[in-house]
Amino acid sequence: MLRFAPFGVRCVVMASVVIIEDELRIRELVARVLADRGHDVETSSTAMDGLQTVVRANPDLVILDMGLPDLDGSELLKMIRAVSEVPIIVATARSEDRDVVRTLDAGADDYLVKPFSVEQLEARVRAVLRRVGADGRPGPIVVGDLSVDAAAREARLDGERLDLSPKEFDLLRFLAERAGEVVSKRELLAEVWRQPYGGSEKTVDVHISWLRKKLGESAAASRYLQTVFGVGVKLVSPDDV
Repeated sequence: MLRFAPFGVRCVVMASVVIIEDELRIRELVARVLADRGHDVETSSTAMDGLQTVVRANPDLVILDMGLPDLDGSELLKMIRAVSEVPIIVATARSEDRDVVRTLDAGADDYLVKPFSVEQLEARVRAVLRRVGADGRPGPIVVGDLSVDAAAREARLDGERLDLSPKEFDLLRFLAERAGEVVSKRELLAEVWRQPYGGSEKTVDVHISWLRKKLGESAAASRYLQTVFGVGVKLVSPDDV
């Protein structure tokens, strides 16, 4: 059962989470971090036990490792998808593009490569949960006074609808889904412009500049779009700045 909590980004929800991970240290660390944030957490160290836990507990989110001792995680992903639409974050050491694409196409909602920081995992969990409303359908992502509704392709600031181009909206939606997380320009080119192996980062700079103007800010006086020099950009609530 999802329940809302006053995190820095609103519409962050506390949830029931099942972690399927065979490495004891990682399993215990992730479970402790999520439990400290108020989530109800269950863990499994094998694929078959994890599948039984998912069926029994009907969780709001699953965090799935690929390298399980009894069954490859990709097969478990297919088995879970056969019985449930639960959001799944895959957390694995497999970093090849073909593995990422194959896993996302098989039904994973997000993909996180080991080693990862707990802060990054938390951001991914928040992003996935924000995309799911209490009835299991996508709901608006709310960051400060900014609301981004992916289903309606509509963004509002202080209740007023923003006049965004299709690509501006796609960029804002992607950043909102990862609110609080620094996203590189290369990742934005790959995910928003679908240019994983090329493209000019200047394109990203120009669209971010346009977004700033429509959000009523500038690079020198930023509120929502924070540039991390040499790394990328992140969307934050002004209350957290």
